[in-house]
Parts: sequence; structure tokens; C-alpha cells
Amino acid sequence: MTNLRTTHRLLLSSALMLFLELVLIRWLGSNVLHLSYFTNFVLLGSFLGIGLGFLNARRPWSLLPWSPVILAALVAFIRVEPVRINRASGQIIYFTSSRDPSGPPVWITLPLIFVAVAATLIGPAEAVARCFKDMKPLDADRLDLLGSILGILAFTAMSFLRAPSVVWGAIVAAAYIVLLLPDLRIPGGIRIPGGIGVVAAGALVVMLGFESADAGITWSPYYKVKTTTYADNGGAKQVYIDVNGVPHQVMRTAVNKLTEGQYGEAYKRFARNVADGKLNNVLIVGAGSGSDVAIALSKGAKHIDAVEIDPRILQIGRQGNPDKAYADPRVSAHVNDGRAYLEHTKTKYDMILFALPDSLVLVNGASAIRLESYLFTKEAIQAARKHLAPGGGFAMYNYYREARLVDRLGGTLADVFGHDPCIDRIGGQQAVISAGLTPADQSCNPSEPPLNAIRKAPATDDHPFVYFFGPGLPKIYVGALALILLLSLILVRALAGPFGQMRQYADLFFMGAAFLLLETKNVTSFALLFGTTWVVNAIVFSGVLLAVLLAVETTRRFRTPPLRVVYAGIAGSLVLAYAVPNSALLGLGVVPRLILAVTLAFAPIYLANVAFSKRFAVSDDSRAAFAVNILGAMVGGCLEYLGLLTGYRNLLILAAVLYLIAFLLTPRLRGGVAVAA
Repeated sequence: MTNLRTTHRLLLSSALMLFLELVLIRWLGSNVLHLSYFTNFVLLGSFLGIGLGFLNARRPWSLLPWSPVILAALVAFIRVEPVRINRASGQIIYFTSSRDPSGPPVWITLPLIFVAVAATLIGPAEAVARCFKDMKPLDADRLDLLGSILGILAFTAMSFLRAPSVVWGAIVAAAYIVLLLPDLRIPGGIRIPGGIGVVAAGALVVMLGFESADAGITWSPYYKVKTTTYADNGGAKQVYIDVNGVPHQVMRTAVNKLTEGQYGEAYKRFARNVADGKLNNVLIVGAGSGSDVAIALSKGAKHIDAVEIDPRILQIGRQGNPDKAYADPRVSAHVNDGRAYLEHTKTKYDMILFALPDSLVLVNGASAIRLESYLFTKEAIQAARKHLAPGGGFAMYNYYREARLVDRLGGTLADVFGHDPCIDRIGGQQAVISAGLTPADQSCNPSEPPLNAIRKAPATDDHPFVYFFGPGLPKIYVGALALILLLSLILVRALAGPFGQMRQYADLFFMGAAFLLLETKNVTSFALLFGTTWVVNAIVFSGVLLAVLLAVETTRRFRTPPLRVVYAGIAGSLVLAYAVPNSALLGLGVVPRLILAVTLAFAPIYLANVAFSKRFAVSDDSRAAFAVNILGAMVGGCLEYLGLLTGYRNLLILAAVLYLIAFLLTPRLRGGVAVAA
């Protein structure tokens, strides 16, 4: 019978493991300049650390006391020594207004962060694995999943409350101290093997307390936000809003904003509607702190739907916008993803504006999907056009940085609207792209050069990489991934010994890689169908864990079909998921869309984990088996980047190939024990 202390320890350590993984993705992305564009590398480091922790649990010494030491050292280093990633690339555009874009090459910085994250996660993973030793494999897996769900719930609560970093630091420190308590001994003298970890946990809280006390620092579910108030030359107040260390918005009066060129240009292209007072309904996506809303009000808008994905940025606007734009009764504010709002609203608009909707972060669990990626696809522009009233117009403006991006977006509008849009290029980096419902509904500046006829094809919902220009995988990713895989091989070999010893679990390796691809496909699908908000993301990850838990419970409590039958079910569910594209679900109501999306997404995950549970239950070394599976997931995380070339739908084909390999490598069973074929 399982010891109650072992049960509690397993729940706590697995919750810490998942919670720490998520907060490292969040905190490092907020404090290492430009890392928010590469947070999937933090996820990969977490996978490696978990795998190494399970492998190290087979040895007599423990690395758990050193985990808080490594974490505290990492936090201290980043707090003292500014770290940045040089994101220069000719294949991908990264939005940033950083005044100091220098830094070590990405292929140096990312592997170093990767190793630091892996080293931190080894300790909690080892604590989980040592509990596995005393339990049946499926019983241990079940408790590990329950603990992981608790970790996600804790992180979700922290995001909902917009808690400062000292809160997650206190949670992590408390968990470390409880896990290290059994190592504390003071019999007739002071000898505390785990004492160094306890001290480091306390230091972690102190350092994050100083960060949380910094003037102007608050947190949103997406960013570390810093606000700084200045007075312009005329004495008027203006607020600079930085997120993740990068200048993001400036909140000033509409009068001052209109002097900056791009903010008033769209109204000139639809001058007739403005002059005739026909701005009855205006939609602003990326409403931010309210400056664009105030401008629309000054132009005579009778009603404005202001959509902003970040609740903290919206709150700053409500509290401090000098024009009090959000207090105006003509304005309705919506905290939502812009694409999700477009798909579900029934309103027709005289003007739709995409007002600088560029994010600085990736959607967690998706290799190259940014918060706004589904806003610039061909299908998104079609959705916007569908919501224009007769005589209406659509415009997007931003600091696009490069002419090729302006040409690509302009070409997307030309394809959707059936005529060339107006292109206003301002100051080299800024541009306004405007299109009326018909050519007669727009008034272009004749002095502006026409849209470039040679341009990149529009981004699509299956290939939503508007900032990716190819050809091939970006070198910035390939170099870093190659070094990361090399480091992983070296570290695994050092802890696990010869790779031949793990050959009997080769099928679990490929199952882990395939599972990660399925998870990525689900995250991207739900982001499109329901929005890229943090709430949707949390629900998807929780749903994945619940599907896995259901598979474990099914295997524990019921007699399941042979593995060959389960694998046939996996193949069938993948074929079905591939046959029904996301576009077939977008037009459905919320309830039927949710039911079908959950069925298509989670059926293969459930069946795949029934297969994993059956195989895992007969492993003679559950810790090694679990470690190999996690290391396979890390390789699957690297394979995610193939989506840049193939699109996300085709990742299902790759997942199917990996599951086929896993099936072919499955050992035969004799007397309930796996035997190498």
C-alpha cells in the first residue's frame, strides 16, 4: 500500500514541476530582452530537465537541494546583468523598439538559457521520480497528472489575479522548503544537507520582492508592464508603456497623436464617410490604452467597439487616458482576441481599424504563433470585409519595419477586396494600408507609389506566419536547435549511461515526440477557433492533462483492447482530425464548435495515452520509461518548427508517422512483461 507521505510528496513535487515550468516561461520571457519570441526553447529546456531528473533518481545522490540554488542564481544573474537575445534575422521579422538591440548571438544565448532551465527542473523531477519507485507505474502516473493539474490551476490563478513575481517566488520557495524538510537534521549539532536549498529559496523571494517593488511595475497575463509618466514640451502628461523591457505604447492626447502621421491617415482615405458623419459603428482592434479610441471619437464616431486582448493595458487606459476615452458612453470595451471577436460579432461597421496590433510574445506551446498571428491571415481579412457596412472601409497601421511586410499585407487586402488598397508610407518604417469595400469607397493619395506587384503570398489560417519569409527554416532556429540537441545528447549520456540500456523504451520515445506535436496542433486550433487569450490557452493545457488522466483511469479500471487495436484507433482519429479543417468549424455556433473541436482534438490524445498507459504499466523501470518518453517530447518540440514549412495541419501526418514507428518498435508481451522484439 502506498505511503501517505509518498502520495503527498508526489502531488507536491509534480505540481511544483509544472508550475515552475510555466513561471519560468513567463518570467524569463519578461526579463530577457526578446526571449518572449523564443519561449518554446524554455519549454524544451524544461522537458530535458524533467527527463534528466527521472534518470538521476536511479542514482544514490540527490540534486534536489541544488535546484533552488540554481534557480536563485539564474534570477540573480538576470537581475544584475541585463541579458538580451540578438534577434536579427533576414527570414523573420521581430517587432521591437529596443534602443539597444545588441547582445550575444542567439545560438549562444538560447542554449545557455536552455541549460539553466534544464538544471533547475532536474530537482523537482527527481523528487517525482523517487516517488515512482515506491508505486505501481499507473498509480504514480495518475498522481503525477493530478499534481500537474494543480500546478496549472495555481499558474492560472496567478495570471487571473495578475500577481507580481514575488507571489510565484513565494509559492515555489514554500514548495521547495516542504520537499527539503526531510533532509533537515539538527541532532546535537547543526548538519543540514538541504539547508543550502532552503536559504536559496528564501533569497529567491527577497530578489523577486525587490523586482515587484520597482516603481511602475505591474503584470498582465502576457507581459511585465512598466509605466513611466513624462510631461511633453507643452506640459501635457504622457505615459510611456513598456512591456517585457520593450517600448510598446505612448498614451497621450488625441490632438498630439494626430501629429504623428499614421493615426489620422486612415480617416483621409475614407474622408467622405467622415465628412458625411457616417461613422455610426467603428471597430478598433488593438485599442490599447485608448489613444486610437479617442481619435475615432474626435472624428465623429457615434459608437465604438474597442477590442483589447490585454486586460492590464486596457485598465491603464481606463485609469489614465488623458481624453478619458473609455469613460465615453459611445465606447464599449471588450477584453478579447481580435480574430475571435470578428468571427462572433453580428455588427456591421462603417470602419474597422487594426490599430498597431503587434504582440511581443508567443502563445505558450506553439513554436511560432504570436498573439496576433491569426489576425493577419487571408481568412481574417475576409472576416473583416464581411463585417463592413455598405460604403465602409478597413485599415491597418503599424511600424511595419520592412517594405516586404507592407507589400505582403497590402497584397492580402488586394486579394480579399478585389482591388488594390491605398498604401501610405510614413517615415520609412510606418505605413497605413486602407481598403474600401469598393474602389469608390476609398480615396488614395496619388503621390504614393502603387502596391508592389512582386510580393509574398498571404498568410493563411493553416500557415499563419505573416512575419516569416523563408526560404527554409530560419537559421536563427536551426543553429540554436542543433546546439540544444547536441547538449541534450551529452547530458543524457552522462546521467543515463550507454543509450543501448534505454533501447527497450524506444517506442515510448516516439510516442512522446508524436504527443507533443498533437498538443501543438491542439493549441493552434483552439487559438484560431476561440482566440489566443491566456484563458483559452490554460483551458487547452488543462484539457490535455484531463484527457491523459482519463486514459490512465480507463487503463487502471477497465480491460482495454490490445495495443494493435488502440493504435488503429489512433490512426482513425488522426485521419478524421485531418479530414475536418478548422475552417469547417469557424462558422458554427459556440456550443457545436466547442463539442466538435474537443472531439477532434482530444480523441487522438485520449487513445494515444491509452496506448502509453498500457505500455507504461508493464515497464520494469518506470523512471527510465518516463524519462525516455519526456525526452521524446523534447524532440517533438523541435519538430514543431517544421510547421513553418508545412503548416500546422500537416503536423498530424508527421504525428501519425511517429505513432507508426512507435507501434513497430513496441516490444512483445510475455506474461505481462515487455520483451524486446
